[in-house]
Amino acid sequence: MRKLVLLLLLFPALVWAQKTTVVKGFVKNKQNESLEKVSVRYGDVGTTTNKRGYYEIRIPLDQTITLTFSYVGYRTLTKEFTAKKRTVIRFSPVMISKNEVLDEVIIKNDRNNAEGVTTLDAKLIDKIPSPTASIETLLMTLPGVSNNNELSTQYNVRGGNFDENLVYVNGIEVYRPFLIRSGQQEGLSFVNTNMVQNIKFSAGGFQAKYGDRLSSVLDITYRKPKEFSLAVDGSLLGGSITIEDLLWNDKLSAIVGIRYRDNSLFVNSKQIETNFRPRFTDIQSFLSYKHDEQWTFNFLGNFSLNNYDYQPVTRRTRFGTLNDPLELIVFYEGQEQDKYLTMFGALSAEYQVNDDFKLTATASAYNTQEEEYFDIAANYNLGEVDSNIGSENFGEVTFSQGIGSQLNHSRNDLDALIANLQIRGSYQKDDHQIDFGLKYQTEDIKDRIREFEVVNFLGFSINPDGLGFINDQPYTPYIGPIVPFQSIRTENELTINRILGFLQYSKKGFLGEHQIWWNVGVRGQSWSVKANNGNAVNQFIFSPRAQFAIKPDWDKDMLFRVSGGLYAQPPFYKELRGFDGNINPNVKAQKSVHAVAGMDYSFEMWDRPFKLTTEVYYKSLSDVNSYVVDNVRIRYQANNNAKAYATGIDVRLNGEFVPGNESWISLGILKTEENIDNRGYIARPTDQRVKLGILFQDYVPNLPDLKAYLNLVYNTGVPGGAPAYADPYDFQFRLRDYRRADLGVLYVFADANKKHETGWLSQFKELTAGLELFNMFDIQNSITNTWVRDAATQNQFGVPNFLSGRILNFRLSMRF
Repeated sequence: MRKLVLLLLLFPALVWAQKTTVVKGFVKNKQNESLEKVSVRYGDVGTTTNKRGYYEIRIPLDQTITLTFSYVGYRTLTKEFTAKKRTVIRFSPVMISKNEVLDEVIIKNDRNNAEGVTTLDAKLIDKIPSPTASIETLLMTLPGVSNNNELSTQYNVRGGNFDENLVYVNGIEVYRPFLIRSGQQEGLSFVNTNMVQNIKFSAGGFQAKYGDRLSSVLDITYRKPKEFSLAVDGSLLGGSITIEDLLWNDKLSAIVGIRYRDNSLFVNSKQIETNFRPRFTDIQSFLSYKHDEQWTFNFLGNFSLNNYDYQPVTRRTRFGTLNDPLELIVFYEGQEQDKYLTMFGALSAEYQVNDDFKLTATASAYNTQEEEYFDIAANYNLGEVDSNIGSENFGEVTFSQGIGSQLNHSRNDLDALIANLQIRGSYQKDDHQIDFGLKYQTEDIKDRIREFEVVNFLGFSINPDGLGFINDQPYTPYIGPIVPFQSIRTENELTINRILGFLQYSKKGFLGEHQIWWNVGVRGQSWSVKANNGNAVNQFIFSPRAQFAIKPDWDKDMLFRVSGGLYAQPPFYKELRGFDGNINPNVKAQKSVHAVAGMDYSFEMWDRPFKLTTEVYYKSLSDVNSYVVDNVRIRYQANNNAKAYATGIDVRLNGEFVPGNESWISLGILKTEENIDNRGYIARPTDQRVKLGILFQDYVPNLPDLKAYLNLVYNTGVPGGAPAYADPYDFQFRLRDYRRADLGVLYVFADANKKHETGWLSQFKELTAGLELFNMFDIQNSITNTWVRDAATQNQFGVPNFLSGRILNFRLSMRF
């Protein structure tokens, strides 16, 4: 009898469950903060969000219902749903404060996923332990994105190099200085992390609206302030101040950031004793003036000054094996003085023609003035170390295999001005969207190169190959002039004019019961290169692209996508300049055919959300401009003399491994090779076969305000174990694997979830302090080799240039 009564009681619920489907997601505000106790209702059915902003509600099938999201102090949000089949619908709205201007109400996660775009939480940048404290460090935790130099913010994606990545800030392309040779000279990334609102990243197969590069797109949006705020950050590596407010009757929003950086803490941890005085300063501002409902005017400005003064004193490096240890001792004279001054300004006007049509006009200019001056003489001794434990000379150098010296000289000056005008438009009606743009750009570059290297070995100057004589010293004395082993002496004046545009069409809809989204577009660019008063060389490229995504009407939340097209990268100044410093205006655009297939699978594990993202890709490259990499300096052959390919798979699992904290594991497997002058395929300089990255967040259960952040990176070695002047076919040695673990421990004194009404902590919106332990296992990583000659065997030894060791840093962040 009891079973019958229980069955009768449960029967209506079972019937209801069969005729309903689930809508669930997370509710946050525009600051990406979870909102608790948000009311989610339709009719008489309702629920509220939990502490993590999570909600779950059932809706009936084959009916159009309207969910209403309401919360005190925020605008009420409504969304219609029509469920045709029992499945899971994910919807994560963003609540807008009643004091805020309504712009984008919903974060369109499905749209970004369909486009193959990864969205990242900007708040993570300030939390994860990172020597550079930059957005690029966050990117390097993703699959397919690599960099083996913790002092650099440059990165390569899926077999491309540093110059193949697009970076946009508020829709405006930004640039890097040209002459930087090493990561420790870079100083600061262009992007000020304290000003960032949204981060989007695509590793390939991106839309036509993005520019003409071969590898990736990083799309940054700076925020428009809604109230006064002052942020102060400081550490042993530098500091920053960011101030923001609303002015002029809340029509003008302004945010200004000042940053200072000092990398001496890292350089002093190396095996080179130096006198090092870096001064990296950066000032940025973003202003937005809303004139009325139709017109909005924006200004983005940046001033950056990097002074790099470097005076090496000595170096002592031990390498080799336990049975055959070697030691290199170097004594230096001279110094290096570099200066990189960059200025950038962009003014844009947005005109909202109507609810469906928007136009944006932008004028921007970028100027870089760079000086690279150094005279450094190095006297070295390469010796064998006594490895006999019982010997009286154990650990000491007992025999010198190579004694020599080297002089490096440079007086390089570069002045580049890049200016452009562009207009972009977007028309969206129902499920249709059309985007278009037209841009004119001019580049005026003046470059003077004066650099040489003199190599002396056991008192004899080593001449470069190709002088047409046989070195028979000391039996036959050499009576000719001393010739530098490497020498470049040239001056270049270059003008490039470009006209480029794009047109693309997007549509979302249904294929039967399945949701689909697709995009087709095309880019075109015509450019003219005039070098050193020569005749102008004109070229044109055409770049069609397409994307398609489908979200099946399955019980499992899955999305499949494919994308591809012809991508072309017209040459910039660096790609036009060959090894000898001369300009080749006939360099063609490098071309790459992209084919990308991906899948997103969203699921729950341990009652928490997770997502598995997988992409496989293949890129076929033609008219490749082959190059060599020395630290972060890229030198091109400037003759389109190669073809190449890149193929691989990227996998990323992200979710709440710890409740309320997103973490992820990334794995990338890559193979990329090139064929130079039809000599056969060899590994490209970026052939990073395996990349593993882990970003993990945790907290102490009994003390949740004490948080920990772990950043682990493992990259297999890339080709690069060769002198910069060598034939890559003769040297295919790889650098050692890159392994690094950074740990950050942070204590939260005050934040949005821990407010104080009284006491000194009530003055802070946020106050955190913590310690960072960089390279916690003190692993000796290297990115380049110093090549030393052995008198006895006539061999060359690659002595690794080790990067930074274990370093402890203190950080303090305040928000008022």
